[in-house]
Amino acid sequence: MATTTIKASVMDIPLQISFRNMDRSETVEAKVRERAARLESYFNHISSCRVVIEAPERRRRKGKLYHVRVEIGVPGTELVVSRHPRNKHAHEDVYVAVRDAFDAARRQLEDYGRKLSGHVKAHEVPLHGKVVRLFPYEGYGFVAASDGREVYFHKNSVLRQAFDSLKVGSEVRLVVAEREGAEGPQASTVDPIGKHHIVG
Repeated sequence: MATTTIKASVMDIPLQISFRNMDRSETVEAKVRERAARLESYFNHISSCRVVIEAPERRRRKGKLYHVRVEIGVPGTELVVSRHPRNKHAHEDVYVAVRDAFDAARRQLEDYGRKLSGHVKAHEVPLHGKVVRLFPYEGYGFVAASDGREVYFHKNSVLRQAFDSLKVGSEVRLVVAEREGAEGPQASTVDPIGKHHIVG
């Protein structure tokens, strides 16, 4: 089995390509790199991509069908596409087998992305953060959220009328509104966390 680990020119993620029961092919590798690079346009949180291209062990058999497996690391799980040739004679062409496997991988990534965004919207999962700027007389401030964004909040969004108790460094939970305001991302709810809470 020939295995090569490469980085595609337009990808920021490790791409590993393996050949089983067949010689390594630079042209097939190039096609895999091209198709793998496109995946990031469908989902931009891919952490790894491994591709296995396998030919039947009986090399003399006419009309051999290629088997392509694509494993994609995404947050919290791994998506696996395993295109078994069975009687699909088009997969006698390794390039067709690669194309079909990556088309299936694209559909899985799109479905996963929709599921992920739908889950977050449906449950309004609170973020953690800390107050980094505060304008008490104007009645607003900014929170550095756990997802890396700096989020604007108005005193009316602070629960239990606790705006006056906030200080720079105060820890809060917050829900970000779907629509951004003039100041960028805006919190619809800010919930101050007591010192006895641990923010992860």
